[in-house]
Formats: sequence, structure tokens, C-alpha cells
Amino acid sequence: MKIGFIGLGNMGAAMARNLLKAGHEVSVFNRTPARAAPLIEAGAVAASSVADACRGEAVVTMLADDPALEAVTGGEGGILAHLPKGALHVSSSTVSVALSERLTAAHAAAGQLYVAAPVFGRPPAAVAGELVVVAAGAPEAVAKAQPIFDAVGRQTFVFADEPSKANLVKLSGNFLITTVIEALGETLALVGKGGLDKRQYLDFLTSTLFGAPVYRNYGDLIIDTSPRPVGFPAPLGLKDVRLALAAAEELRVPLPLANLVRDRFLTLLANGGEGLDWSAIGRLPAKDAGETF
Repeated sequence: MKIGFIGLGNMGAAMARNLLKAGHEVSVFNRTPARAAPLIEAGAVAASSVADACRGEAVVTMLADDPALEAVTGGEGGILAHLPKGALHVSSSTVSVALSERLTAAHAAAGQLYVAAPVFGRPPAAVAGELVVVAAGAPEAVAKAQPIFDAVGRQTFVFADEPSKANLVKLSGNFLITTVIEALGETLALVGKGGLDKRQYLDFLTSTLFGAPVYRNYGDLIIDTSPRPVGFPAPLGLKDVRLALAAAEELRVPLPLANLVRDRFLTLLANGGEGLDWSAIGRLPAKDAGETF
């Protein structure tokens, strides 16, 4: 396929590279052109603008938030104005349900196909092509997007014909991850202050009752304070919890724990955590208990 890719952060760059490895013709665009250089060296074509990235069969966006996605979709230079009729927009960004609904209507009016396909997995999984893709859209659009999903992920789950349903799945999943991080942080603070070895305790948990990768990976991030690359910045964690709360309010679904983890993110950011991984909220319970890092 001839694919445009817009948004070359840690996740987007890895996804675009895997599309290249799968044999697709990929043009790349990023607001900071330097981010595109390694991909161009690997065989990607440099797109000079959003419009230039919309000349193929599909365009994939992997952007930070609603304003970033709206900036590249709308206006005279945006995706809606330049993507050919019948071509496909795959949005892998974690954005609001409301924006996904607006984009669905706008693409339909323009005669274009639209699929929401956010992904689960941290940057190492993106590099390895091991992401889990959550997709929703018209069956013919999802079928057209499947080669893209196959290149970037290990498994694809198709939930509905309405693209916004995939965004709801992504937001609910990220919300659940934040509650796991908070619960792990509280539990590790408790056993640590009680004199137990946190690493031994985590090994016990993850080899018996809680063997899922989310417990192993985030437990390790909470315990090991050595410097490492930020996989998912804390401000984006706050953004996702807020979007989950907005969706819940629209559906009249109380989410008491979402309010709690939102406040944990606010505490982290208020204390200089802007540049930390979102897993850093899991260290707040130990700090509250008097432990220093």
C-alpha cells in the first residue's frame, strides 16, 4: 500500500518503520522534521506537508491529543481537504469519543473512509511490532486497514462499525491501567514500610495471583527508580483519564476511581513530574508514607 504517516513520536516512528519493513511505500510527516530523518534513511519518503502525506491509499495519524489531531485533519491544508475520495484515514491517536464521532461524520461527507485504531503497548512493543490494535469502523474500511494492523501489531480486535467505540475501549483500558498502577503503588508502599523486600513481593504476585504483563511491567517501573526513557509521559496520562471521565459523564456512568487517579496525576505534575513516565504516580503512595527515593 501507499501510506502516509503523520506523527513520529516514540510510538509513531516505530509503527512507520514497521510499515516500511512490511514492504509498504510510506511517506512521513512530522511538525519537527528531524524526527523523520531516520525513517527517510530507512526508505521512507519525506512529505513536505500534511497534504503531501495524503496522496496514497491511506494515511495514518499517531498524535498526542485532540488539538493535534484536529490541527492536521481540518482546514485548507488538512487531511479532510486532501485525502482522495475512497481513501482511508486510520487514526491511532488516543483521543476523545466526541472527536472521533465528528471525524466519522466529516470523512463520510467527504467520501473518505475512517477507522479508529488506537493501540495498546509501550514503545518497546511498538518497535517489535507487538502492539495490540483496537479497531472500529465500517467493515470495508477495516478490511482495507488490515494490512496496516498486521504490520504494526500482533493482534487486532474489531469492536464495532462505529469508529468511536474503539476510542471508548482505549480510554477505558488506559483508565484501568492507571488504577493498576495506583493499587500496585499503594500495596508496595505497605509491604515496603512493613519491612518486606518489594522485589521479592512483586515476584510473588506476578508468578501467582497477578501474572498479567501489566502487573510485571508497571511493578518493575515503580520499584526500579534508575533512569530510563519515558514510555508514556505523565501529562498524557492525565489527559486520558480526563477523556475517560468525559465519556463517562456523557454516558452517565460514575467512575469514582477515575477521579482518584486524576488527582494523583495532578499531585505528580504539581510536584515537578511533567517529564516523568505516567507510572510515576505509583511512587506517590511510598512518598506519602515517608519513603524517599
